[in-house]
Amino acid sequence: MERAEKREFVTSLNEVFQNTGSVVVAHYAGLTVAQMNDLRSKMREAGGTVKVAKNRLAKIALQGTPSEGIQALFEGQTLIAYSDDPVAAPKVANDFAKANDKLVILGGSMGQTVLDADGVKALATMPSLDELRAKIVGMINTPATRIAQVVNAPAGNLARVFGAYSRKDEAA
Repeated sequence: MERAEKREFVTSLNEVFQNTGSVVVAHYAGLTVAQMNDLRSKMREAGGTVKVAKNRLAKIALQGTPSEGIQALFEGQTLIAYSDDPVAAPKVANDFAKANDKLVILGGSMGQTVLDADGVKALATMPSLDELRAKIVGMINTPATRIAQVVNAPAGNLARVFGAYSRKDEAA
């Protein structure tokens, strides 16, 4: 890698560490090219990105960012997975690690919070932003439906009473 490429790599990683919702650091030794491509495509579908990290350059990029506390994780063959949605990258990485024992999650960060491997797994079990939005819309929509039912109920009751009186008069 030439000096200009290294500078560009450090700058792009610095932006990643500054602006993303969460970062997951993992060892990938032993994964085949097909498995790495599979991980990348799954992460892309979830709105995230996977990059193989050069440890020295990643440590330089971490300086002065909220994620600075994860520098110790960059030992050996590491990759980073990140996404704007704080749950997307940990969820995809955790699911992939369950299926492939060669991917070992070391930890990560969410803003200034440093996460160990268990923290990343806990974050992976949380619902995503889209799921939370759907639940909130459902919760807002449910009371509106109930209000409509309550408002319409007296009119329905009156119609049934009038219907009963009309049938009674017809019978008499």
